[in-house]
Amino acid sequence: MVKAKVTIKNPTGLHLRPAGILCKEAMGFKSKITFNYKESTANAKSVLSVLGACVKCGDEIELICEGEDEEDALTALLKCVESGLGE
Repeated sequence: MVKAKVTIKNPTGLHLRPAGILCKEAMGFKSKITFNYKESTANAKSVLSVLGACVKCGDEIELICEGEDEEDALTALLKCVESGLGE
């Protein structure tokens, strides 16, 4: 298992479009990918789960990847979030 904290930079947080981009990126990996935010854990491969976390701009999430390609998954997701998730 690998994990890292990252701050959401999108001005509107993880609304539908960036949540979809995050999920699409996560679904490209075999690893189980989740993130912790406040007191909850969200499945990064589920748009509804990501939206349900209600992550806003400036919030910090902890990405957690478990599986055979966990290192690659974490690197790709961190890059994706830091680049602004398409915004």
